[in-house]
Amino acid sequence: MCLLRRPLEPVKSRAARIAAIIPVLDEEGAIGPVLAAMPRDWVDQVIVVDGGSRDGTIAEARAGGATALVERERGYGRACAKGAAAAIADGAEILVFLDGDGGDRPEAIPSLVQPILDNEQDFVIGSRPRDSMGAHQALAGRAIGAAIGLVYGVRFTDMCAFRAIRADALSRLGMREMTYGWNLEMQMRAARTGLRIQELPVPHGRRLAGKSKVAGTFRGTVKAGFRILATFARIVREPRRREANPSPRARSSPPVWFLFGKPKK
Repeated sequence: MCLLRRPLEPVKSRAARIAAIIPVLDEEGAIGPVLAAMPRDWVDQVIVVDGGSRDGTIAEARAGGATALVERERGYGRACAKGAAAAIADGAEILVFLDGDGGDRPEAIPSLVQPILDNEQDFVIGSRPRDSMGAHQALAGRAIGAAIGLVYGVRFTDMCAFRAIRADALSRLGMREMTYGWNLEMQMRAARTGLRIQELPVPHGRRLAGKSKVAGTFRGTVKAGFRILATFARIVREPRRREANPSPRARSSPPVWFLFGKPKK
């Protein structure tokens, strides 16, 4: 269960500008239906960031009414960061991240952003049904979530890409991971920074077209797994900045340096 932490300045009720950011790579046939399902009365701007597709993904995204950006250098986190920067530059106050393969359901966006609009949370992350993903994905999500709980006192059950965060909160996290560790880094830094965090169950389906860049190949799975573990180890070893009002639970978290070495001074 995630901890509730001190609030930032409240956002403006439903008048808050909400942007959805979708990183994509060869998602022709999937991105169109994802955009068609977007709740436009909730989302003011949809930004699709393409990481070098060789199919008709960009054309399909533009036809679906999205702002399509191209990131020349590949990297899941790099595409997310580019989309976030563009959204914030356009005045977005709440950022929603989701995948473009159809697994994440855009109709669930209101559920994710409402706790932020109500000034109850700063970061809301989806938790997928266990039977909607591979056993290795479910196990990895729970294992990493438990490890974060040991370090920072905030336990997650998933590393779901479907999430909403206040733009000002994301800006203060100091995100650095530009590949598959982006989602994990956000969760770890949000917990360490003391954001108010909530995890909510969200629907999750099969991809609508194409092949998964991670779970679809052995090489992709190994590569993503390595980056996720490397990201965890790097952040755990970073010097921990002093918080103004640290959670008592977070202060008493047991050390796990025996796994990754002592944090650097």
